[in-house]
Amino acid sequence: MQGPAYPAYLSLSRDDLHDRAYRAVASLADCRACPRDCGVNRLEDKWAACKTGRHAVVSSYFPHRGEEGCLRGWNGSGTVFFSHCNLRCVFCQNYDISQAVKPGPAERGSPPDEVAAMMLALQRQGCHNINFVTPEHVVPQVVEALVVAIDHGLSIPIVYNTSGYDSLDSVSLMDGLVDIYMPDLKFWSPEPSQTYLKAKDYPVAALAAVKAMHDQVGRLQIDQNGLATRGLLIRHLVMPGGLGETRSLLKWIASELGPDTYVNLMDQYRPAGKVSQDRYQEINRPLTSDEYLEAHEFAMGLGLRLDSRGR
Repeated sequence: MQGPAYPAYLSLSRDDLHDRAYRAVASLADCRACPRDCGVNRLEDKWAACKTGRHAVVSSYFPHRGEEGCLRGWNGSGTVFFSHCNLRCVFCQNYDISQAVKPGPAERGSPPDEVAAMMLALQRQGCHNINFVTPEHVVPQVVEALVVAIDHGLSIPIVYNTSGYDSLDSVSLMDGLVDIYMPDLKFWSPEPSQTYLKAKDYPVAALAAVKAMHDQVGRLQIDQNGLATRGLLIRHLVMPGGLGETRSLLKWIASELGPDTYVNLMDQYRPAGKVSQDRYQEINRPLTSDEYLEAHEFAMGLGLRLDSRGR
């Protein structure tokens, strides 16, 4: 336990913040914001894998009351959902905003002042934090908007809620701005990563990114009100027939990051996205209770610090 939240960014000088924003925006000229390394000039509104040009596209923002208890508290987590994604998860439960939406002239994106205004509105509603959902491909734009929001009085913790497919450059840009990292760890092996995420290098990239996140913020810290204030919270979705992947990831977490790492072992897999297609029949079913129980018992055996919402 610890005292009231004190966001890390409040310790940075105005010059430091504006220099960070300048460097972030400049990096868009040769975009390496994620492991796709597309190298396009997004300052000219060009895009590649992420289908996002100069400005981030916000799908929605609102106080989210369905997040982990240590994030949602009693007023909700102030989520900002970004459209598009740098992964192509065939089972994505947000497929309509991550992959199905098509970029075009009508989708101009939100300039930094608009994204900053969203954050400040969520703060005024009493949200306990600002929770960026799927920010991997818009980290420079997030930094740019954050600096504007901080200049105008933002003072609550920042949650970076990611698939884990992040570049180390982006994680470095967020150092000192993010209080709570909440990455997914999806797959341990290249084969299922290629099949289900369309990113064979996902395990290498995600494990390196999560290690860098842990190095920045350490174990998850909870205040006297039960709210997370700083640290790492890992999510892992247990997949049907995927217990081998789950065991390997959990063993890595326990050995490389420590058994006090906070893990939300999620049981809510359901067929979604493209899973109804014949080539994904092996995951075209819900997770069974026995599968989840086996994964949960394995995690308990490693001594991991588990979120309390599992079955």
